Amino acid sequence: MSKDAKPKLLSSGNPQIPKGDGDGPVQAYIAAMPGWKSDIGRRLDAIVEQAFPEVTKAVKWNTPLYGKDDGWIFSMYCYKRHVQLTFMRGTSLSPVPPKSSKTEETRYLDIHEEDELDERQIEEWIRQASRLPGVTL
Repeated sequence: MSKDAKPKLLSSGNPQIPKGDGDGPVQAYIAAMPGWKSDIGRRLDAIVEQAFPEVTKAVKWNTPLYGKDDGWIFSMYCYKRHVQLTFMRGTSLSPVPPKSSKTEETRYLDIHEEDELDERQIEEWIRQASRLPGVTL
């Protein structure tokens, strides 16, 4: 892919980004998030770094993952109409993020374009998640 080429969007609306470890692939994903979602991605990335400066980052399965030495704690994914935040141990957070998952402990928060981003709550969830065991995928 040339330097100026935009990554392909999957049918879900998620950017197709090569897997890789570190901040670089995550920033490439955020830059490729379509429209208003890229701004949300930048804000979320900054919230994670503020709440948990020791964070480890990677992109796997076209998904930016945030974690620590024992596993992943958080990720985001673009859909056509929203960005979905995933808290791997979401049922252990207080308050519990609103959307349930087929995976027992996982909880989601969907952010739509017109939604007000509750940065304080997301930061608190990240702080809490950083103190819980990570999840291996």
